Amino acid sequence: MGKVTGFLEIDRQTPKYEPASDRVRHYREFSIPMSDEEVAKQAARCMDCGIPYCHGDTGCPVHNQIPDWNDLIYAGDWEEAARNLHSTNNFPEFTGRICPAPCEEACTLNLEDVPVAIKTVEQAVADKAIANGFLAPQPAAEKTGKQIAIIGSGPAGLAAAQQLGRAGHDVHVFERESRAGGLLRYGIPDFKMEKHHIDRRIGQMQGEGVTFHYGVNIGAGKPAKELMDEFDAVLIAAGAENPRDPGIPGSDLAGVHAAMPYLVQQNRRGGQEPLENPGWPSEEIWAGAKRVVVVGGGDTASDCIGTAFRQGATEVTQLDIRPEPPEKEDKLVVWPFWATKMRTSSSQAEGASREFAAATLEFVGKNGKLTGVKCARVNEKREPIENTEFIIKADLAFIAIGFAGPLEETFVAELKPEMDTDWRGGRSIHADETNYRTSVPGLYAAGDVRRGQSLVVWAIREGRQAARAIDLDLMGKTVLPE
Repeated sequence: MGKVTGFLEIDRQTPKYEPASDRVRHYREFSIPMSDEEVAKQAARCMDCGIPYCHGDTGCPVHNQIPDWNDLIYAGDWEEAARNLHSTNNFPEFTGRICPAPCEEACTLNLEDVPVAIKTVEQAVADKAIANGFLAPQPAAEKTGKQIAIIGSGPAGLAAAQQLGRAGHDVHVFERESRAGGLLRYGIPDFKMEKHHIDRRIGQMQGEGVTFHYGVNIGAGKPAKELMDEFDAVLIAAGAENPRDPGIPGSDLAGVHAAMPYLVQQNRRGGQEPLENPGWPSEEIWAGAKRVVVVGGGDTASDCIGTAFRQGATEVTQLDIRPEPPEKEDKLVVWPFWATKMRTSSSQAEGASREFAAATLEFVGKNGKLTGVKCARVNEKREPIENTEFIIKADLAFIAIGFAGPLEETFVAELKPEMDTDWRGGRSIHADETNYRTSVPGLYAAGDVRRGQSLVVWAIREGRQAARAIDLDLMGKTVLPE
């Protein structure tokens, strides 16, 4: 694959970032693209490794044919590389920006800590396809006469809609918000992915016959039963929006917020949408000139950090109950799986203080307003250790400890599909990973609403697979890929 000796001759390179002091002054993407020649060199590093773990379940949920398009880029055939990439991934410009790249963890060259820059090449191929007009709509030659409703327009819903539309079905996507994208639009900050990427895909899908209905809250404003009666199949792809209960005293103090309303609000500002919206707090949340504490160690917490710095926070501290991870993993024990090791996001690198092995005991305040966060060190069982308490001064705190499943007071309460419960008490709609059918005839579920909170790339995979399952059930056969 690529140049046979490329991995020996060419060093790994990835795009540089604007300096932190510059990028915190705006909300745009700040990665500096590499030239075509530089990208081709990185593609040339893909070696003939025998068993490419990068594109199996271990490395890539959508099974991107990574060695193939690396070889095509090395040969200079960008258009064929784009076709190959889109054959497995509907939205590579999304994953090329926001996926954590388990494919690179699974790369054979990662045994030497120099994996192929797969994510960099993927984004470059996707952006080249956009720039060169390779993303024309692909409407079906014939219509099936079947109508399908999809609840939610996040990555799972969009992937399913595009696949089903191209199969000839009349697809209608129902979105609660005023624009499509789900948490791709309202949860992920612009500095990680600007929203014109979503708009471009929506335009392509509309050209393929997909119809979008905005401002429709299924199960609240519009009964879900109406969809079940009107459509041949209904797919729930509404994500996992219900935040986990932190159980932390003082969470009701002014200045303490769940992470997602904060991120949604900033994305609304960026999209010039009103901050007030049913289902989200109307109070303006702003970090300017404030001391901020973020509880949680994941991507959502990191997004809060980057957003707070851009709003002018004076200091940001992140609390992670997990122990400080090692700088380097034991490759022979972990590879090709995702390793636990010290990772620093671009947002954390902008100046955040990080406290590991720190439990959040209480939000403390005065006159109903947050003044600090009481913490303690924890043991290996994540239990607070006596006499290790400390207080971090704070004017604003965000709780980013994950999601417990879909909002159940809407379509879930109405349709009553069978639910699963995970070990942390989170709930999801029960559906088989092969046919994606729920316990309600004609109702399917895919993405985070089925598997629990996960990566965008997993949502795309589930949307594609659910589309195949629905097409097979309705038509008795399918040409859609697994």
